[in-house]
Amino acid sequence: MRSGDRKFAPGTVWLVGAGPGDPDLLTRKAERLLRRADIVFYDALVGPGVLDLIGPEAEYVSVGKRAGRHSRDQRTIDALIVDAARARKRVVRLKGGDPSIFGRANEELEACRAAGIPVSICPGVTAASAAAADLGLSLTSRGLARRLTFVTAHTSKGAVPDVDWAALADPQATLAVYMGKAAAAHISSGLIEAGLAPDTTVALMENASLPVRRSFVTRLDLLPLAAKSALGDGPAVILIGEALHGAAVARAMPAREVAHAGE
Repeated sequence: MRSGDRKFAPGTVWLVGAGPGDPDLLTRKAERLLRRADIVFYDALVGPGVLDLIGPEAEYVSVGKRAGRHSRDQRTIDALIVDAARARKRVVRLKGGDPSIFGRANEELEACRAAGIPVSICPGVTAASAAAADLGLSLTSRGLARRLTFVTAHTSKGAVPDVDWAALADPQATLAVYMGKAAAAHISSGLIEAGLAPDTTVALMENASLPVRRSFVTRLDLLPLAAKSALGDGPAVILIGEALHGAAVARAMPAREVAHAGE
C-alpha cells in the first residue's frame, strides 16, 4: 500500500488539487485519494472529467463559489468537512488548481487542526502552468523573466484590487493574475502608472487545459478591451510580461484554431 493510501484512514481529511480541469493532469495520488474517499466536497471549477474519478460508493457535495454566487460560505464549508471527519469518513476537499494557491486552504486546515482532525494536502497543477502549456511557452526566460509572481485580483462588489502595483510592475518578471477579468481595467492602469510599458505582452487564457479553452494575446494598454470582448464567461488567468512574447503568434491564428490548438 502506498504512503498516501496508508495515511487516508477514516476520520482524516485531504485537500486535493483538481488541477485546471483536464483529468489527465491530476496526480496519481489525487486519483487514488478520490477513489478511496467516502465523501468529496468539490468546488465549482472542478471539471466533470475529474468528478468521474470519484469512487462509485462515495458521496459528493458541491460547495462551489462562482462570481458572487456562493452556494456555501466558508464557515459552513469548514463545518461540513469537520463534521464528516468526526463521523469517521475519509474526506476529500477537492479544489480547482492547487489548494495552496488562492484556494483558501488555510481556513480549512485551521478548522481541521482546531478540531484535532488529521489533514494533509495533495498539490495540483495551477492555472498559470496549464495556460503556459496551452500557449506553448515558458513563464520564465533567461534574460527576460527571472521571477514569476502570482496575484489574485478577486474583489467583492467590484472593489478596486488592493495590491502594490509598484512592486508588481517589474519588466523582468512574469505576472500571473488569477480571477482578473472583472478587474482588467484596474490591472492595466495600475501597472502602467507604476511604470510598466503599455506595449508589454499580455496573454489571456480561458478554460486552460480543456477542449473549449480560448486564448487571446494583446498589449497591456488594450487589456480592458480584450477582457471584455475576446473571451467568454469561463474562468481565466491573465499572464503579463515579455516572456510571453512568443505567444504573439496566436494573433495570426483564427479564433477557432486558438481555442482548440493542440487538440
